[in-house]
Amino acid sequence: MIGWLFWDPDRVAFTLPFVDRTIVWYGILFALGFLIGFYILLHLFKRFLSYYPEFNSGKSLKERSMLFSERLTLYCIISTVVGARLGHLLFYERWREYLLHPLEIVKTWEGGLASHGAVIGILVGITLFYFRSRREFPMINIPRILDLIITPSLFIGTLIRIGNFINQEVLGVASTLPWAVVFGHPIDGSLPMPRHPAQLYEALFYLATFFLFWRLFPRLIRYPGRLSGIFFILIFVFRFLIEFIKEEQSFLFSHHLLTMGQLLSIPMVLFGVGLCLTQVLKRRQRN
Repeated sequence: MIGWLFWDPDRVAFTLPFVDRTIVWYGILFALGFLIGFYILLHLFKRFLSYYPEFNSGKSLKERSMLFSERLTLYCIISTVVGARLGHLLFYERWREYLLHPLEIVKTWEGGLASHGAVIGILVGITLFYFRSRREFPMINIPRILDLIITPSLFIGTLIRIGNFINQEVLGVASTLPWAVVFGHPIDGSLPMPRHPAQLYEALFYLATFFLFWRLFPRLIRYPGRLSGIFFILIFVFRFLIEFIKEEQSFLFSHHLLTMGQLLSIPMVLFGVGLCLTQVLKRRQRN
């Protein structure tokens, strides 16, 4: 095991007194991601709104940005948790068992959130947000909302994958590479063995992409849907590829050529292509 990291931290950060409720590192990082993500969104929306001074009358830029960011963040938190939980049960679990024990569905603190389900949930959530807020914010549409949330979501995704690493879940396949990690107590009950630290690969990729989109934002925010189109193509092509070195997590696809994660990534890539093509066609029509 020379060169291999043995990783077996305590998943529990602390226990709340009196109520005896454990708080795990994954939950802390999840919440911290959305907290910091809110301030990233606030900054980006202020920057976006500065391009449209005609919409800044009545309320100050700060007030309008705060209202937009608070409301959109709330929609995203709810839709992320609901979508991720339902996506996990539908795509990765024997969901019929949950029909017999429906209270198990709400126990998100016991694990079981799927990122593809979260994306679907967020798309539904921002659509509801748009129809609720389009009169107050006439400068936005659904592609622009997507453009605004992708940079914060990359930072949130980075922290979530670090949380997965601490939790010893979303495991990579066996590896003999010198940077392989031996997880002492994998959450799936598998035996300790050197594995690809797939969670850290994803975290590093999301963090690098976060800085890339932070730089691209002022250049591309004027073209609704272009940023989010590039995001869906880049992120989910990566998700498709990294699944080759991740353990299959779905009971439905334990012996198939492609993993569930890869199958779910394909429509996400096509969605990104559609966003980019739509934006290009609109520009040609205007010209």
